[in-house]
Amino acid sequence: MSEPEPLDVATLTEWLDQKNVGSGPIENVTRLAGGTQNILVRFSRSGKDYVFRRPPLHKRSNSDETMRREARLLAALTGSDVPHPRLVASCDDLDVFGYVFFVMEAVDGFTATTEVPEPVAASPEMQHAMGLSIVDGAALLSHVDPALVGAEQVARADGWLDRQVGRWRRQLDSYHDLEGWPGPQLDGVDEIGRWLDENRPTAWTKGIIHGDYHFGNVMFRRDRPQVAAIVDWELGTVGDPLLDLGHLLASWPNPDESRTVGLARQLDGLPPRAELIARYGQVSGRDMTDFDWYQVLACYRLGIILEGTHARACAGKADLELGRHFHGVSQSLLDQALRLTHAPHQTR
Repeated sequence: MSEPEPLDVATLTEWLDQKNVGSGPIENVTRLAGGTQNILVRFSRSGKDYVFRRPPLHKRSNSDETMRREARLLAALTGSDVPHPRLVASCDDLDVFGYVFFVMEAVDGFTATTEVPEPVAASPEMQHAMGLSIVDGAALLSHVDPALVGAEQVARADGWLDRQVGRWRRQLDSYHDLEGWPGPQLDGVDEIGRWLDENRPTAWTKGIIHGDYHFGNVMFRRDRPQVAAIVDWELGTVGDPLLDLGHLLASWPNPDESRTVGLARQLDGLPPRAELIARYGQVSGRDMTDFDWYQVLACYRLGIILEGTHARACAGKADLELGRHFHGVSQSLLDQALRLTHAPHQTR
């Protein structure tokens, strides 16, 4: 049996009419790649391009809340300096489609993980500027008042830093429920957890975090080396924004790592780590003394998340080859964390 279409054009047309978003027929409907869970459909109306975002075809228990949270975040960014897709309208009424959804303006740009067009590909200077611009995006996000996403979410962030190691260790332990998983055969995972607990920063400042900040979730302008929009805000929350820079550098293109070597070869003009950290501190105004801790946490967190695919593959719930691949990526991230904890320049 074929899957249902991800977009009912007639129903969307009626809803857009009610919201006064353009007029006339919906045209040029195209399903977009990107985003491993939620669905993106681009369309045109009245000469403008939009993107419709909805949960997966087989909705999970938290899918609607994920859509609500993402729409709230995009609304909070309205009028800020953070490059993002402008929220046009959102719908919380399950009677329309049976799920929460929203419509945002389409962004003209490219994602470097799928293409590096000219003249960027041939210009180390443009690549260097791109690297600084992606860091600027994260730094500008740290300026946005977290109260804009709601007092409840801000209050929920109390103790966020203290909870991180235990929260992710419990997730790793939960994979034991998947039959066939041999356990966390990941070198250094316990050592890294202890280091994070022992070296936790004593002070931090709440802010909005993207939660999955890397090259694949950023679109660059085609006319100059500048971020056009940060996309895929489904993991956004309130915490310490330094984690976004940690995630970005944990996944930064590196010619010595198989998981990023392809992009590293295409973008060999990117700035070095020290320059990126200094740039974030300059633009955000935040103290970068303890930054290594956040990159180690990012490696630990992402490594545990990706090991979940390996655990599901061992249980027959995901592709085995993909599971083995992500197990290798998890170990690569933990190796990176170990190098940081053992580095002679370590600040703590």
